[in-house]
Amino acid sequence: MSFIINALFKGHFMIKELTPEQVRTMSLEEKDEWWLKNVYKGDMPQLTLRSALTGMVLGGVLSLTNLYIGIKTGWTLGVGISSVILSYALFKFLAKIKLGSPMSILENNAMQSIATSAGYMTAPMMASIPAYMMVTGQVIPMWQCFWWIVVLSLLGVLFAFPLKRRFINDEQMPFPEGYAAGVVLDSLHDEESNDGMFKAKLMMVGAGLSALIEILRADVVLEKIKLKFLAIPHHWDDFIYNFVTPKIMGTPLKDLTIQFDSSIVMMGTGGLMSMKTAMSILLGAFINYFILAPYYIDAGIISGANFKAITMWSLWGGAAIMTTSSLFNFFSKPQIILQSFQKMVSRKKKDQNDPLEKIELPMWLFVVGIPVVGALTVYMGHVWFGIHYWLGLIAIPLVFVFTLIAVTSTGLTAITPGGALGKLTQITYGVLAPGNVTTNLMTAGITSEVSLNASNLLMDIKPAYMLGGKPRLQAIGHILGIFAGGLVAVPVFYSLFHGDISLFTSETLPLPSASIWKGVSEVLTKGLSNLHITAQVAALIGGILGIVFEILNKKTNGKFPLSGVGLGLGFVLRFTDAWSMALGTLVFWVARKLCKNKEGVGYKAFVDNQETLAAGVIAGGSIIGIILILLETAV
Repeated sequence: MSFIINALFKGHFMIKELTPEQVRTMSLEEKDEWWLKNVYKGDMPQLTLRSALTGMVLGGVLSLTNLYIGIKTGWTLGVGISSVILSYALFKFLAKIKLGSPMSILENNAMQSIATSAGYMTAPMMASIPAYMMVTGQVIPMWQCFWWIVVLSLLGVLFAFPLKRRFINDEQMPFPEGYAAGVVLDSLHDEESNDGMFKAKLMMVGAGLSALIEILRADVVLEKIKLKFLAIPHHWDDFIYNFVTPKIMGTPLKDLTIQFDSSIVMMGTGGLMSMKTAMSILLGAFINYFILAPYYIDAGIISGANFKAITMWSLWGGAAIMTTSSLFNFFSKPQIILQSFQKMVSRKKKDQNDPLEKIELPMWLFVVGIPVVGALTVYMGHVWFGIHYWLGLIAIPLVFVFTLIAVTSTGLTAITPGGALGKLTQITYGVLAPGNVTTNLMTAGITSEVSLNASNLLMDIKPAYMLGGKPRLQAIGHILGIFAGGLVAVPVFYSLFHGDISLFTSETLPLPSASIWKGVSEVLTKGLSNLHITAQVAALIGGILGIVFEILNKKTNGKFPLSGVGLGLGFVLRFTDAWSMALGTLVFWVARKLCKNKEGVGYKAFVDNQETLAAGVIAGGSIIGIILILLETAV
């Protein structure tokens, strides 16, 4: 991030760290003693009542941004930095009007731990849970969904904190996104810096603009309050259809989702992407919607001219590209897998004197907690989803193995290979339970979601270690965040479809991840022979392309211009979303080229604070977007 580099040059970077030589040569006990002496902030306010309540409220609200983006794209986005800036600005403002004092740096960090935990716990609602409902045709009761997600998230916490001593304290892994959050926190609370309020204002401008556009697009709601005259079209190209209907091979462009969305939420999402990923997504969508889909609709192979029908054909090629690309990339780095198990079996003998005994979570908690929560997971999986006990029991050690691998990858690269690990579980259970689609889905949900939670929580623990926080308090904060996110996101998710599963994969609730999970499970349990021959060929070509792209990326040290995962994703997203994300990436790219004056507002907004502005656009539009969907279904 350019902001980190700027902070370093401005002298705001006050975080104390061990040198690479010290990391390599010092024992774990010596590192812990150094941390206690040089970094630990003792009894500085951390998990206070106000930080807990603020984190739960912001986390609950911001979990809706992850829910909204996940429904549209299948991705999860971190909400930590957004919550940090918002809470900083809120308490700074309250202090100015004599209604309180600013948060301490550790209070702000504890608050973002809660908010981040709330954000990441929404992941099952984008993949395994709706996929299960689509396969069975049955709606999982809301209370079951809530407790299932909570238990998986708690299991993630229990796996994360024992690994914290090895990966963060001892190995000092970077966890890049967590490191960035630590730098942002340090800069915000630097008394000589004015960056904090500028960031907050910029985020609010982005959120306000995005929210206003969503409101003006809500013609049903505006009509009810007699303000329809203010409405803007859902797509800027709508007015063209008053005069002409552009088509490709007889299919109208709008039926192919080839439209220019007036919402800017997906443009904000593009602002958090690399140019390579965004252009790969756009290319995949172009091939799918401009070439393949019109041809196969005209040939009668795709059953209808709409997003759902197109996706039911195109997801096989797209899922194949993403699956082989992510798996090949994963296994092409055997050092990550080897390092995971080396850390597990070759830990140096601990001295009886543990310097952090009174502030780290006690090991007995994990020794007892993991079997207990694991057993509860197996029991719930059997009673609610029909997973045989022995198949559920196998999932728990798989969670441990996959969490080790996922944490190593996240710690080194900030990339959590949740998709690849989920597919590995699906392949495993395709052998262990052939023909059982629901077991395939829900066991993969266990391993993928727990390892995802554990990895992302360790990413979130990193800034607390950098800033001298108490691990015990942060663990409590994560648990508070899990319940905060669940209590908000789960009821909202159910309110979006009102028990009508047919809305899944519709334009309103596209759920591309759920489609992929469902598709992969069906292939593994039923075989490719059940697909149309063209889908089989697409899956074969996609599988080969995914491997070829990763080989070319490896050979060119990442300079090959295409991403296999990005290209595959373009086949399962609506074209309008793929185009909007690519446009957002281009806007920020152009701004970096044009804005040369480092003191100018344009440079500060679009270059120095690109992530902040993009996060604001996403948050404002996502939250209002979900509220408007609920209002429109109500009226």
